[in-house]
This record gives sequence, structure tokens and C-alpha cells, in this order.
Amino acid sequence: MPSYNFRCRTCGDTFEVTRPMAESSNPADCPSGHGDTVKLLTTFGTVNRGGGSPAPAAASRPAGGGCCGGGCCG
Repeated sequence: MPSYNFRCRTCGDTFEVTRPMAESSNPADCPSGHGDTVKLLTTFGTVNRGGGSPAPAAASRPAGGGCCGGGCCG
């Protein structure tokens, strides 16, 4: 079951609530009993588990490309 982070607007505490995704938008009460809370945006990272080398850095790619972007229009 996913966890969602909330912040209480009254006391400023941040807390976590575990609930089904279907209930993710439901309001949550602060552990101190306050009802004025806001759901926080949760970010997460991903891990590339594929083999091979990473993509080349932008600096190592040639500039330009495509008509007008590469100066081929006359």
C-alpha cells in the first residue's frame, strides 16, 4: 500500500499516511488533531538496471541537426 506525505497548516508538522491509491485524495487529519492539512508532492528516483554504457553527455554530441538547425537551408 502506498504512503502519502501531508503537512499540517496549523502546526507545520509533516506526517505520512498509508492508504489505498483509491483514497489518495482524501483529506488527512494531523496527528495532533488539526484538520487543515495539505497533501505534498512526492518525488522518487528510478534506477537503470539495464546493461551497457550510459547515454553520452550532451557536450559530446555534435551541434545542429536538421534543416535550418544545422545551417543547410540556402
